[in-house]
Amino acid sequence: MFSKILIANRGEIAVRIIRACHEMGISAVAVYSEADKNALHVSLADESYCIGGPQVGDSYLNMAAILTVAVATGAQAIHPGYGLLSENAKFVSLCEKCNIAFIGPTSQMISQMGDKDMARKTMRNAGVPVTPGCDIITDIKEAAAVAEKIGYPVLIKAKAGGGGRGIRLVSSPDAFENAFYSASSEAQSAFGDGACYMEKYLNPVKHIEMQILCDQYGNVVCLGERECSVQRKNQKLIEESPSPAITQDTRQRMIQVAAKAAKTVGYVGAGTIEFLYDQSGNFYFMEMNTRLQVEHPVTEMVTGIDLVQWQIRVAAGIELSFSQEDIQLKGHAIECRVNAEDPAHGFRPSCGQIQFLHIPGGPGVRFETAVYPGYFVPPFYDSMIGKLVVHGDTRDQAIRKMKTALGELVIEGISHNAELQMELMGDPRFVDGTYTTGLMAQREKERKA
Repeated sequence: MFSKILIANRGEIAVRIIRACHEMGISAVAVYSEADKNALHVSLADESYCIGGPQVGDSYLNMAAILTVAVATGAQAIHPGYGLLSENAKFVSLCEKCNIAFIGPTSQMISQMGDKDMARKTMRNAGVPVTPGCDIITDIKEAAAVAEKIGYPVLIKAKAGGGGRGIRLVSSPDAFENAFYSASSEAQSAFGDGACYMEKYLNPVKHIEMQILCDQYGNVVCLGERECSVQRKNQKLIEESPSPAITQDTRQRMIQVAAKAAKTVGYVGAGTIEFLYDQSGNFYFMEMNTRLQVEHPVTEMVTGIDLVQWQIRVAAGIELSFSQEDIQLKGHAIECRVNAEDPAHGFRPSCGQIQFLHIPGGPGVRFETAVYPGYFVPPFYDSMIGKLVVHGDTRDQAIRKMKTALGELVIEGISHNAELQMELMGDPRFVDGTYTTGLMAQREKERKA
């Protein structure tokens, strides 16, 4: 087992990983930007080092600075969290060259599955259902012709995309050219790769993802599904497990497909196979995330398995101590993302000092955050400042518990979206489980009507 791990991330996920390290008796090394000098992960770590200015390009994406700290401190492994460098094959390759374990898959695997186009081809060859579409296409005239063949509406998607970026929905030929160039430009800016492919836009659908965990000995376990259909502009707002729409038979089929996909590519580590699920009960592979997901706590709540600790164990060469037959989903878990933004004013990002903070508690309530009274929320990073997670014996109980927790949560000094989350908990479409990825757009239309 590792004795020292560097955490190449910030915010609540850095805090989460540091806690997992300490529970395992592992020393944690934090890196931080100048804007994060007073961040919680900096004070919780055993060692902390500033690696650059406030912008992520100068700090949390500064590979040379991060690796320099890892080598200088004797860290044997790096945990990337999610986002930032978590799916950067170049960074993983540099870790491999420095003989530092990357807590995640190999650089080759990230290149294979992080490339959305290549992932589609790999899954298609493995017999996994894939959303109808086309491979990478660069010529705008050819792309427009292919879009006509696929049939509008279509989704233009960046092959290196993530976090909802590099995606454009096109409903007619007139809007195609601008959307294509816009998606490519955003992807080039965010990921350094503007290549795009297209998929048929399926609507209405649900977004269902299967959590997998694989060790270095060929053992693959699927920890059930999470439903992530409450989204705004492809950014998830609420996640739950299990999905209220999936039957046990469908769940078993999706588990089998997810396990087959992982085995086909020889995957190692924690990952997520994402599917679109339509009203006819069909599901289609969308993409694979070769990292920990923001919403991993809901899976932990219903399985009792600590995904972060098992990520570390797998990277250290430890075999999984459980098999697929051991996995039983118990009760129901829901996660609401608490974002520093103002829903009443176009979801405008909010920054400033936390004047007062009250965190809800009680059995089955978990708030993962890095904010505290007096903390200044900086303007340079993702707006998510916390994840409120609850677990109940039933879905109805979990919804009631989430409402109670949201009502108890107090964050003063900045704008945030807890009131919106409370409204969503009471939306009839969420309550009866029939909601789809179009819920937020439907609500916006109803608000304007």
